[in-house]
Amino acid sequence: MSEPGRALPSCRSRTRRPTAPNRFAGAVRWAGRLLCWSLAAGMTTAATDLLLAPSAGWWPVLWPLPWYLACVSLLAWAVLRAREKAAHRPPDEEDLPGAWDTAA
Repeated sequence: MSEPGRALPSCRSRTRRPTAPNRFAGAVRWAGRLLCWSLAAGMTTAATDLLLAPSAGWWPVLWPLPWYLACVSLLAWAVLRAREKAAHRPPDEEDLPGAWDTAA
């Protein structure tokens, strides 16, 4: 039996995603997903080009596109991740409140 006031694990009424600690977390997550999916698409198109050798006129233009997208998403992910890490950095020593000196 559960404690009073606690929801059962099967109860989905109060399930919420935790809020992101900063504004870059969602963008970093989406850029990482785009990077993974574009790499998967690039490997798929490269394997298709190698194994099936499509003769369609548009194929030589299409198959490298996921690789270009992977490069762009890698750059976007790296920049966003660096900004996310910079947002988590503690303040400089001259910006610390006076109460922090006595707490240590």
